[in-house]
Amino acid sequence: MMFRLWGKIMKNNKFLEEKVIAIDNPSLNTNDKIQAALEIFCHDFDLEKPMWFDKNTKEFNQISKTSFREDQFIESIWFDYLEIELIDDGKKKP
Repeated sequence: MMFRLWGKIMKNNKFLEEKVIAIDNPSLNTNDKIQAALEIFCHDFDLEKPMWFDKNTKEFNQISKTSFREDQFIESIWFDYLEIELIDDGKKKP
């Protein structure tokens, strides 16, 4: 079961950096997979890990993506927002 997230750093509605992370560990639940991928994005993009708010959970559950804005980072950021989007959760579609 492959779980893939697409991470994008956005500024002025343009991609500055993007990456797809695949997590292939069936022992992890969905939240753990999201957090593992977010850590990889932050490491690879040289960012601190943003705070996850209730709005992120709600957005992700509703539309399979969420964004992190400056108020979710302790340090100031040089971009508008970081967005993560589920592109494949490994589940077969009916």
